[in-house]
Amino acid sequence: MRGVRSARRAYGSLPWGAVGRVEQRHAIEGCVPNADMVDLDDLARLGMWAPNESEELHVLVASAGARRARAPMLCHVCPGPLPLGAIMRVAPGVYCSSPAYTALRCSRGRSVPEILILLLELLGSYSLPPEATFPIAWGGVWPDEVERKSVEQIHYPSEPVVTIKELQAMARYAKSSEYANFRTAVRLAATGSRSPAESIMYGMFAPPLRFGAFGISSLKGGMLLNHRIDFDTTSLHMASGVPYAVCDAYIPAAHIDTEYNGIGHEEENRRIHDGQRNNGLKGMGVTVLVINRDQMRDIVALEAIARSIHKAAGGLLRYRYSGVRQRQTAWLNGLRAGSGLPPA
Repeated sequence: MRGVRSARRAYGSLPWGAVGRVEQRHAIEGCVPNADMVDLDDLARLGMWAPNESEELHVLVASAGARRARAPMLCHVCPGPLPLGAIMRVAPGVYCSSPAYTALRCSRGRSVPEILILLLELLGSYSLPPEATFPIAWGGVWPDEVERKSVEQIHYPSEPVVTIKELQAMARYAKSSEYANFRTAVRLAATGSRSPAESIMYGMFAPPLRFGAFGISSLKGGMLLNHRIDFDTTSLHMASGVPYAVCDAYIPAAHIDTEYNGIGHEEENRRIHDGQRNNGLKGMGVTVLVINRDQMRDIVALEAIARSIHKAAGGLLRYRYSGVRQRQTAWLNGLRAGSGLPPA
């Protein structure tokens, strides 16, 4: 995962090459991490590892006999034949697990909301910094000075590095009970997120009520991240020439655009543009609901917004389980933990 994030930050995409079944098998079978076969300096240059005392280099080997007990390496034995697409070529002689297979391996011991946030990142057009990988994996906060009030996390623009189909294929491969949370998170995941805050917003509103979310995905059309709406002539004039709007999270059944207003929206030019696009959306019959940073930590406020969305879609938000607030709090904090943020 560190390598994936390093590549996304450096190139805005994942430049690694896909390999066929034969090359994939040879790469695994040929991996015997002896001291003279592992160039740590080269791996550090590629962003796969950092020379910190606390960082481990995870190595995938074909059998127990290929394991080597030498710091900073931590060897893992392949659990049988790997699915096609599990391994990618980073450089000549250097291979790495693909984003989909990496997400599967990283999911072990993680809660559903933590895994969901990771999948939304890989499916989305942003990447967390590589330096955040190990602190998040260890259940910590990154960076150290981040506060409880924070909703936004440092991130970089990037093309998506995995598809829903690839994740679904990996979920079919992972039949073991230890990957049950991964399979659930794949069913909940969606494409299109552009930031950790948007991922948390989607993760809190879209999934079914039983998880501690607000069930917007049950509405017809679900919840669409960064959905484009082109304006008609009247709406174009109402928006002072702005031709379309990209909605953070659009709910077709309710004709509602849910917008997260982060720090960037406080700038004067951005406020003017937001006002114009909101006028255009109103002309298209779309209501804009704005969520600010404080509300993203306020479950009561989020619930009220969710109720208004269900009502606009012709339904009601009804709970059929006990311990509602405890479940919602645990779910929200799980989403935040997956982004390296402290509990709300």
